[in-house]
Amino acid sequence: MWYYTFKYVLLGPILRLLGRPRIEGLENIPDRGPAILASNHLAVMDSFYLPLMVNRRIYFLAKSEYFTGTGLKGAFQRWFFSAVGQIPIDRSGAEAAAGALISARRQLEAGELMGMYPEGTRSPDGRLYKGKTGLARIALDTGVPVIPVAMINTDKLNPPGSIIPRPSRIVVKIGTPLNFARYEGMQGNRFIERAITDEIMYELMQLSGQQYVDIYAASLKNKPAEDATTEHRSAA
Repeated sequence: MWYYTFKYVLLGPILRLLGRPRIEGLENIPDRGPAILASNHLAVMDSFYLPLMVNRRIYFLAKSEYFTGTGLKGAFQRWFFSAVGQIPIDRSGAEAAAGALISARRQLEAGELMGMYPEGTRSPDGRLYKGKTGLARIALDTGVPVIPVAMINTDKLNPPGSIIPRPSRIVVKIGTPLNFARYEGMQGNRFIERAITDEIMYELMQLSGQQYVDIYAASLKNKPAEDATTEHRSAA
């Protein structure tokens, strides 16, 4: 109930006014049945504009920090992100994230759409970073198609660290579904999981027009500012 109240009454009209969004390739999303929407990740607003522009409900994996806050703010965050279909994921390691990946599989087995960000975190500078293999693992386990999604200009509307949105024209591009049936029975093979992940990232690069960087975004974020600047220059 709250999902659609936010989408059509409370937040949706404001988001449309701020972002004047349009969507391309909506026909690539099935009217029913499970699929993984694999998106680039530029801003928090990605998780708002993609559901806004797609008719079906989308469930997302969200960082666990949204669910562990304290006080009134923490309680509101937990309620809000749970109400709009976010599933908490602990990003401290593969074992810690296992529970969230199981929850994602359950949603897919129930015929739902699952939104995932293979980069694992927001891009720190607008470039596209190396994908993590959790998404590929779920795709192999469930056999569902993976649909690449490019979010455009959400980082201009919602720059990292900003509170007040800056009106910008948002574009959502939906790519052709990717089928990995040729890898059936190869679950657990880390080389296959990496090959699938790299194929997804290539499609996202083509769809978004972003420059690709073959390192994890999280590793760049965790480096001292001076080291990160040096690496940015060397990759340019």
